[in-house]
Amino acid sequence: MNKRKHYIFLVILLIGLPLILMQVLVSKKAEGNIAPIKPAPVSKPDPNPFIAEILADYERTIDSLSNQSHTPGAAIAIVYDTTIIFLKGVGVRKIGTHDQVDTHTVFRLASVSKCFASFLTGILVEDSVLHWHDHVTQYLPGFSLQSSEETQKLTLAHVLSHSTGLPYHTYTNMVEEGEGITTLLSRLKDVKLSAGVGEEYSYQNVAYSIIGEVMKSVTGKGYDTLLQEKVFAPLKMNDASANYFSIVENPNHATPHLYRKGKFTPALITDTYYNVAPAGGVNASISDMANWMVALLGNHEEVISSQTLDTLYSPVIRAHSKNRNYGRVHRISKAYYGLGWRVLHYPTDTVIYHGGYVNGYRSEIAVNPKSRIAICILANAPGELADNGIPAFYNLLYTKRDSIQAWEDRQRMKYNQKVILP
Repeated sequence: MNKRKHYIFLVILLIGLPLILMQVLVSKKAEGNIAPIKPAPVSKPDPNPFIAEILADYERTIDSLSNQSHTPGAAIAIVYDTTIIFLKGVGVRKIGTHDQVDTHTVFRLASVSKCFASFLTGILVEDSVLHWHDHVTQYLPGFSLQSSEETQKLTLAHVLSHSTGLPYHTYTNMVEEGEGITTLLSRLKDVKLSAGVGEEYSYQNVAYSIIGEVMKSVTGKGYDTLLQEKVFAPLKMNDASANYFSIVENPNHATPHLYRKGKFTPALITDTYYNVAPAGGVNASISDMANWMVALLGNHEEVISSQTLDTLYSPVIRAHSKNRNYGRVHRISKAYYGLGWRVLHYPTDTVIYHGGYVNGYRSEIAVNPKSRIAICILANAPGELADNGIPAFYNLLYTKRDSIQAWEDRQRMKYNQKVILP
């Protein structure tokens, strides 16, 4: 009997002592008397050497294009998968000064603003505030095209894909004269349609900005306020805005330049196109654009879903791309306009792209979903750097894309098979 009691005591001791010690450790850790137990180190894949080679070559290309074109200043960002891998300012904010462009220097985005309008619409669609095929008259009952029948057909998707039936650049001249959006929209009923709604692509600034008035009608908030709340703040785009005063009052803004008498000359920032903010009124730094591109690659599901991004990037209507530089690297098979984006189909690839020019500023952005790479260039003057900077990058990428993918596949296998010991 004594032996049995002794045996039971040993069993209880072996089981209970570790539990008692664990409770003591937890208690001591809570009191701050001992250091917390460190987790086992996690092995991370090394940086892709082929991407590093591309970036080194591309930096030299950027410097060369900048020198050749005499572009006063620019900023470039590249995002790969979830990571900002290149972020750089080059040149000066204004010719004749030593004020360097940095990653927080603000530029006007011009028509790249259209991409933000569709992005914001996508968020509101996810929130069930709007729907792509809602009719414009549902929110703006007083709106009218010349044809009442075509007016009733017009949806938000038509607005965002430039398939409203209106002639090319309707009333853009009045935008530049500073006419208000209410007056501009009211005068669309006087314009003879060039096609039925949804039948043809015809680029617009005034008609595109219908989306801002729809948003205001349904939410009671101005377009710039909605952008701040739904896009800029969540994505930490701290330099971004959608109004004239924000850029002119920011001491770190790039001055626009115009080519006059054989050289670039500083110009004043004008307030044109802020009256059609969804079409051309966004200001941002390259840091802002880098953060946004991380979201454009589907890495911020809490802001916008990958499914919604796929909708934005899907072709809606045939639309020839005017930027021939994108066809020099590889021949474009077909070009479309999606929802706020140009969609360029190549034989083995697709690039989602938009460009812009206003008031001496040039902007370019391209997203490659297949390679999970996005790139943006902002410049304070037109020229070769903005025109050719992105095609030059894709030219470098295509020469090494197979090597990049093969290396990634090897690393993934190595990483998954590796046993991590404490």
